[in-house]
Formats: sequence, structure tokens, C-alpha cells
Amino acid sequence: MKPPAELLGLRETGEARLKDSQNRSLSLASRFDLAYNGAHALALAALRRMGYRSENRHTVFSALHHTLGVPPGTWRMLLKCHVLRNQAEYEGHADLGERTVDDLIAAAQEVQKALARSC
Repeated sequence: MKPPAELLGLRETGEARLKDSQNRSLSLASRFDLAYNGAHALALAALRRMGYRSENRHTVFSALHHTLGVPPGTWRMLLKCHVLRNQAEYEGHADLGERTVDDLIAAAQEVQKALARSC
């Protein structure tokens, strides 16, 4: 059975953003945004694949243990980055480092792999 268009669209946009986030010629902030939003799209696809919907990003990332069985370290990293994203978005600053962005990309890749295995 072919996945619904919504799920395919979320996977495609998530994968494209994740791929672009690995372009080291982009600024750290841009790479963070791309990886974070890519991870969110992939996690949202996993949630919707299970028949659930949420507008709350925290919930989408927190549910990854149940929707894809990813280890706690993965979804905790995404929740940490959610806080950083909110700081950047709503307070105008976030303490981003190369290590944080690399760890975010690795967590997003784990979500991507788990989603690919589940479909």
C-alpha cells in the first residue's frame, strides 16, 4: 500500500532539509534551522503515520520513542534543540556551536533511518 501524499511530502521535505543542513558552506544558524525543521518534518510524518496529529513540536519529538522506537538520547537531543530554536526564534539568540549542530544532524538522521525502516 502506498503511503498517503501527506506522509510522502513530509518525508521528502524532511530529507531535503536534512541533506542541505550538511552543507558546511552555510552559516551555523542556517544549518541548525535546516536540520531542526528536517527532523520535525520526519518526526511529524512518524506521528501521522500512527494516526495522530499534533501542532505542538515538543509533543512530536517526545512521541518518537512510541512512534519509531528511537532511543532516549535521540529524542532528548531534539528536545534540547527545540529549546534552542525557541530561544533563537523568540528571544533573538541561541548558544549554537558546531558540536550542537552536528549532534542535531546525527539525531535527525536517526529519525530518518527509523522512519525508513518503519514504512
